[in-house]
Amino acid sequence: MKAFVTGATGFVGSHVARLLAAQGADLRLLVRSTSRRENLEGLSADLVTGDLTDQDSLRRGMEGCDAVFHVAADYRFWVRDPQPMYATNVGGTEAVIRAAQQAGVPRTVYCSSVATLGFGYQRISVDEDTPVTEAGMIGHYKHSKYLAERKAVELAAAGAEVVIVNPSTPIGEMDIKPTPTGRIVLDFLRGNFPAYMETGMNLVDVHDVARGHLLAFEKGRRGERYILGGENVTLKQILDTLGEITGLPSPTMKVPHSVALAYAAFDQTFNGLLLHREPRATVEEVRMGKKYMWVSTAKAERELDYHPAPTRDALRRAAEWFVDKGYAADYRKAVAKA
Repeated sequence: MKAFVTGATGFVGSHVARLLAAQGADLRLLVRSTSRRENLEGLSADLVTGDLTDQDSLRRGMEGCDAVFHVAADYRFWVRDPQPMYATNVGGTEAVIRAAQQAGVPRTVYCSSVATLGFGYQRISVDEDTPVTEAGMIGHYKHSKYLAERKAVELAAAGAEVVIVNPSTPIGEMDIKPTPTGRIVLDFLRGNFPAYMETGMNLVDVHDVARGHLLAFEKGRRGERYILGGENVTLKQILDTLGEITGLPSPTMKVPHSVALAYAAFDQTFNGLLLHREPRATVEEVRMGKKYMWVSTAKAERELDYHPAPTRDALRRAAEWFVDKGYAADYRKAVAKA
């Protein structure tokens, strides 16, 4: 199989590309001229320089391919100018799907997000059929992914051979930016978690997310969405597990959402607007944190034979990778001396 992959320099996309390579696929990867390429080290692939708004690079990359995996996205909760995010997430998704149609690619797997689902404030799991509205999308990232997913569904209904996957919050190694999920681990390692907020999310091993992409290509139904999740956990449970893995202290003080919101508003104004640097916390993140982003993977289990593993090992791999790459001090040395 010859596969065209977008986003392979990033976190999830690099794992999708490596899994395809391990299964014998010939890879053609879309990379921007400015992209960091550490995640491509040791990977045999043809690189196509371009971006999601460059139709020529998309057509060149997809020519003769059997599959397209569109994993690239602008995944940030803080942007000074949201228009490039919409151009990438919405316009780029439409461009990839249309280019795949024009190139005669048999199937495209589009990586959406659980951010497009209809979460509430109760500790209940949602699924692909839970009602959701555009008005419920908090912030530009969720809104842009929602619009992109709607476009993918619309194109599939018009005949495009597209399957949609909705990863929850992936964790593991090779999170170079890092993603908002990876920052939880990194902040913990750096001692930047003096307190926690009551919130819930679904944590999933990035290896399972990559495998879910390939299962969707093989077994998914056109136009259908499949949640690729793992374990429904609270933030406190994640931090406690990291404490067990690393030997570092897990916070015991819980802060109300109102306090967290006030801090985020200050941080976003001071760091984001005045100093022009990314804030540690954003109002969007805190507002999202009031909801429990818990999901059911029953549909993916039933139709794709998707069976995620526990996420403790993924948290361990993430912590070790951040230390080995110099993002944080080596907690293993401190544990050994104790």
